Amino acid sequence: MRPHRRSVLLGQLVADRAAPSQQGVLNELRRAVLDGGVPPGTPIPLADVADVFGVSQIPVREALKTLIGEGLVEHRLNFGYTVALLTPQELREMYIVREALESASLGVAVANATDADRAAAVAVNVGLEQAIRDDDAGAYHRQSRELHAALTRPSRMHRLLHMLEAAWNVTEPVQSMLHVSRDDRAALHADHCAMVDAFVAGDAERLIAVAEDHAVRLNAVIAKLPTDTGLLA
Repeated sequence: MRPHRRSVLLGQLVADRAAPSQQGVLNELRRAVLDGGVPPGTPIPLADVADVFGVSQIPVREALKTLIGEGLVEHRLNFGYTVALLTPQELREMYIVREALESASLGVAVANATDADRAAAVAVNVGLEQAIRDDDAGAYHRQSRELHAALTRPSRMHRLLHMLEAAWNVTEPVQSMLHVSRDDRAALHADHCAMVDAFVAGDAERLIAVAEDHAVRLNAVIAKLPTDTGLLA
């Protein structure tokens, strides 16, 4: 018999055992998957997760059903639940979805942006520059998502933004920016700086053009991700 191996997911969970709830289980499982500490393909042992939260398996199973619907978890007969594992083609497809949704929001975001919105984008970009200087791939990955959110959030197109967030979430367990070269991150950041400049200037046409160039560069970078590390199917 093969020895039981503890899933890395269990060490990432922070459970409120004093007041457990199905929503709390769902929120914490989602957070653990999106934080990047749980690689794609990681087993999600139903009974062990229930023990962590001090609940029966029913709320855990219901939470996992929701995460399957969000594209974050997979279930296979006889194999159980795992963090979703994308193929290289699926990863590229999700980046195309993200690009399309973002492009649809940027013009409206520029028109609706307040001084506070523009200041927020500049502040996030400062954080990105620090991550580049520190060669901190993890910080760069997190700040990159926040920058794109800062540029699209002012659109106030809430349904579109919800779909964009869902598309980002599907790709998040891969933690793409941790696996690209320092030079590629620097080139992507040059695009970010140009995007922020156009956003602050209120130039929607230039922002959309730079964002399209950025998407082409990003897709080329993603296509170079190694496929033999277990991150992709």
